[in-house]
Amino acid sequence: QVQLVESGGGLVQPGGSLRLSCRASGFMLSSYAMSWYRQAPGKERELVARITSFPGRTDYADSVKERFTVSRDNVANTMYLQMNSLKPEDTAVYYCYRQLGDYWGQGTQVTVSS
Repeated sequence: QVQLVESGGGLVQPGGSLRLSCRASGFMLSSYAMSWYRQAPGKERELVARITSFPGRTDYADSVKERFTVSRDNVANTMYLQMNSLKPEDTAVYYCYRQLGDYWGQGTQVTVSS
């Protein structure tokens, strides 16, 4: 049974950092392309970052380039999103996603506010 469980969200001040985790079960994370999406109130869900299966190439939305980094730990079967220099406009629910089979996690709230 495929499951994706996000964690690591919270409240952070502008300029701060957070690391989100997406723990996968029921499949090997390294064998699939995986993505992070986010959805802010009143807005459509948008792609933030993605990582391919081997060799793990990464790609980012222009709005987060140079600030966010997607990675994975194959032993822990977990994908991460390191978010630095956070801005209020990064406030959203963040989801991890596996396109093959259309699997979503439950999301984790990130709020950037002073």
